Amino acid sequence: MLSKGKPIAEKAFAELYSRFSQRIYAYCLRVTGDENDARDIFQDVFLKFYNSAETHPNVLNVGAYLITITRNLCLNYKRDTKKNLNIEDFTFFTNDSTFEQKEMMELIARALEVLDTDYREAFVLRIYEGMSYQEIADITGTTVSTIKNRVWRAKEKIKNVLTPYLEDMSN
Repeated sequence: MLSKGKPIAEKAFAELYSRFSQRIYAYCLRVTGDENDARDIFQDVFLKFYNSAETHPNVLNVGAYLITITRNLCLNYKRDTKKNLNIEDFTFFTNDSTFEQKEMMELIARALEVLDTDYREAFVLRIYEGMSYQEIADITGTTVSTIKNRVWRAKEKIKNVLTPYLEDMSN
């Protein structure tokens, strides 16, 4: 039998899930680069969040708290499953523009995989999640200048990885 507080807690969880699930899943997918792994981590995030409600009942910024849980689980995943990327894994483009767009998104995803975890994390939080440098610094426990540097270096590395393919597409 549910206590009186249970239905309210379940409704609150459902509302938070509704608000944040897409962002959390997208973050997991960008960091892992694999749909199955992203789904596994995504589920773990909300399970940990739900289970932590009793030990952390007064979370002021739920979005940041969820991103912190997600970040930690993604870092653990990356640490535990180092993947190597071969240049042969890249595919080449045709003149079909929708195909080219899809391929470009795949190239960007692969370029993200090549980045060091610190750079990838800062880039994903800034560019895809739209977080401020200060928010990212707070989540990662670093300084704003460090985060700015990581985002800039991530962009440079991605540009260096993509340049040969962009040049090939324009020829």
